[in-house]
Amino acid sequence: MDTTVKTQDTNDSVTAPAPVAEGLQPFLHDAVVTLCAPSLVISHADGQLDGGADGFYHGDRRALARLAVSVEGIALTPVGGGLEGADRADFRAVLRGLGEVTADPAVALRRRRTVSSGRLEETFEVSNSGTRHVRFRLWVQAATDLASMERVKSGHGLEDVPAEAVAGALGWSRDGFAVRLLSTPAPHALEATVGRLSYDVELAPGQSWSARLACTATHDDGDQFPAAPADQVPWRTPVLRSADRRFDRWLGQSLADLDRLRLMDPQSGDTAGGRADQFLAAGAPWFLTLFGRDSIWAARMMLPLGTDLAAGTLRTLARRQGGGSDPATEEQPGKILHEVRRATQEFTDTFALPPVYYGTVDATPLWLTLLHDAWRWGLAAEEVEQLMPHAESALCWMRDHGDAGGDGFLKYVDHTGRGLANQGWKDSGDSIRHRDGRLAAPPIALCEVQAYAYEAARGGAALLRAFGRRGADEWEEWAEHLAARFRERFWVEDAQGPYPALALDRNGRPVDAVTSGFGHLLGTGLLNREESALLAARLSAPVLDSGHGLRTLSSDSVGFNPYGYHIGSIWPHDTAIAVHGLVRAGFPEAAAPLAAGLLTASASFDARLPELFAGHGCGAAARPAPYPASCRPQAWAAASSVLVLQSALGLDADVPGGTVTVAPTFACEYGPLTLTGLHVGGGRLDVTVAADGTANVTAPKGLTLLTE
Repeated sequence: MDTTVKTQDTNDSVTAPAPVAEGLQPFLHDAVVTLCAPSLVISHADGQLDGGADGFYHGDRRALARLAVSVEGIALTPVGGGLEGADRADFRAVLRGLGEVTADPAVALRRRRTVSSGRLEETFEVSNSGTRHVRFRLWVQAATDLASMERVKSGHGLEDVPAEAVAGALGWSRDGFAVRLLSTPAPHALEATVGRLSYDVELAPGQSWSARLACTATHDDGDQFPAAPADQVPWRTPVLRSADRRFDRWLGQSLADLDRLRLMDPQSGDTAGGRADQFLAAGAPWFLTLFGRDSIWAARMMLPLGTDLAAGTLRTLARRQGGGSDPATEEQPGKILHEVRRATQEFTDTFALPPVYYGTVDATPLWLTLLHDAWRWGLAAEEVEQLMPHAESALCWMRDHGDAGGDGFLKYVDHTGRGLANQGWKDSGDSIRHRDGRLAAPPIALCEVQAYAYEAARGGAALLRAFGRRGADEWEEWAEHLAARFRERFWVEDAQGPYPALALDRNGRPVDAVTSGFGHLLGTGLLNREESALLAARLSAPVLDSGHGLRTLSSDSVGFNPYGYHIGSIWPHDTAIAVHGLVRAGFPEAAAPLAAGLLTASASFDARLPELFAGHGCGAAARPAPYPASCRPQAWAAASSVLVLQSALGLDADVPGGTVTVAPTFACEYGPLTLTGLHVGGGRLDVTVAADGTANVTAPKGLTLLTE
C-alpha cells in the first residue's frame, strides 16, 4: 500500500509519496481522479501531483507527472478537498504559522482544478484572514516524463524530459506529443532547467492573491478518439428521488462520470459538429479508450435512458469488425474487437498487445445482443437495418470461427503467445481455475460465453425474421443444440448439489470452481426454471454473496484471494448483471440482497463505485476495502446503477411489439420512489413507487403498459 512521508526540506514541505518499487503497478485507491475523456488527472488526496501514477494525461500519454505547490519555509497542511464533479476538484490547505496571532489559522490556500479535453486548469488562491501583513514566496514545481500509459501502469516510469522556456511558458515535447504550461499572471521567476515557477506574494489583512495555470497537451496527428461535446449527451438524464438517498447519489454520480467518459468515433463523420457516433471509454486511468466488451455492456445497461449511445457503440464497433484473418491481432471475419490504442502496448518481453487487438471471445455475441436489445428499446428500424449485414457476419463468426474445436462451444486460445491468456471478461492469467486451484489449459470454453452465444443466436434470429432475412430458423435450431450440449457437458455436482462448471478446458473436462459467472447465465434463456433456481440459491450463499456484492470466486475455493483481480474480488457490473438475471429468471427475492450490497458499497466509495474492490465481505468489516489499483470511474461499474434500478422496477420494453413493462420487484425497499425522465421508444417514461410497492406509471404514447 502507498504510504506518505513528510519531506524535511523546508523548500518543499508538502506531502510526498514513499518510493514505489520499480515494476509494481501504482495504487489508486486514495487518489482523486478528475476526467474529461480522453484526458484525466490523478492526484493525491491533497491535490498534489507528485509520484506513482499521478499526472495529467491525454490520449494515453502523461503530459505532466508533477505539479506540486509549496511555500518557502512554511508547512502546507491539507484540511480538506476532493471531487466537485467528474471533471472538477477543490482542495484547501493552511499555511501553518504564517500571520497567526492565536491558535486560529490565518492564511489559507485554495486549489481548484478543472480538466477538459487536452487541457488542465489549476487556480491557486491564497487568502489572508488574519490581522497581520504577510509576505512569502510560493513555488509551483512541474515535471513530466511523457510516458505512455502502459509504462505507468506497469510501474516502469521514464526519466524526466527537460523543460524549455517557450514564450513565458514551460514546454515539453517528444515523439509528436507536445505539452505547454502557462501561468497567468506570469511568475516572478521561471526556472526552466528545474521546472519551477516562483511567485513573490504580499498580502495585507483581508487580501487575497491568485494565479491560474493552464496546461495543454496535443498529439501531432490529433486525437484517436476525440472528446464528445458537452451538450451532445446521447441519453436522457433521469432524476431519482427515493427514501434511500444513497441510491439517488449513486445514480447521480454515476451518470456524471459516464458523461465524462464519452468519446466520439472520427470515422463516423462530423466530429467537429458533435454529430459523430459516441461510445463510452472503458475506464480511468488504464482503459480510457474503446473496449468492445466494456463499451457494449455499458451501452446495454444504459438502454432505459435511450438508444443513441447503443447505436453509436454498435456502429463504432461495426466499422472495425473483422474482415480477414490475422493471427498477430487475433482478427477473424465477423469478429468484434477487444480494444484500440494509439500504438502497440509493450508490457513485458512476453506480453504485448497490438494497437487494434481482437483477443476476445465474448464481444461478438454481446454486440449481437446489444443490437437486438436496442431494437426492442426503440432503435429506429432503418438504423437496425443498416447494421444487419454486420449482424449476419457476427453470427457466422460464432459458428465458423468461435467454435475452434468443432464441439459446438465458443472458446478461445491465445494464438500469439504474447496476448491475453484468458479472453473472457475475467481476462487475468490466473482467473480460470479448477476448484483445487489448478489453472485450466486452453482452448477454454467459458460457461457465460455459451449463455451469451445462446442469447445472441436467439436475438439474431428474431432480427433476421423481423427484417425479412433468411436464416432465422437455422439460428434458433443452433441455439437449442447449444443449450442441449451445455446441459450435457457443463453440469457438475458437489455436496450442495448440481451447478454448471466455470468452463471446459482443453480436454473438454469441466473446470469446477464456483464463481459469480452463474449470474451471467440467468435470464438468457439457456437454463430452465429448475436450473435457474439452483443458481439463484448458489448466488445467495455467503461463499459468493459477500454482503457487498458477489465474489468472483467462492471463498471456500483453493486460491481464493479477496484482493485477487478475478479470484475473490467484487466487480459491481458482475453483481448488477446477476441482479438483472435473477429478476429476469423470476427470482427477485434473491436479487434484492445483492442490490442492497452494491448500494452499501457505493456509499463507502462516495457514490463512485470502482472497477472492483476487495471481497472480504461485510462479516469482516462494515465498509469494503478497495482494490488498490482499480480504475475509478469505470464505465460498466457506473452504468450498473441504471441496471440495478431497471431490475428493481421490473422494467422492460418491446417497442416493435408496442409494449413497455413496469412490474416493480424490490423497488419498495427504496420507496417511496419517484423516477422521472426515462426514455423508451422515443418518449418519456416516469415511474412512482409507493412504500407498499404500488406503482404509478406515465408511459409514452403508442406503447401499451404491462404490469406483469
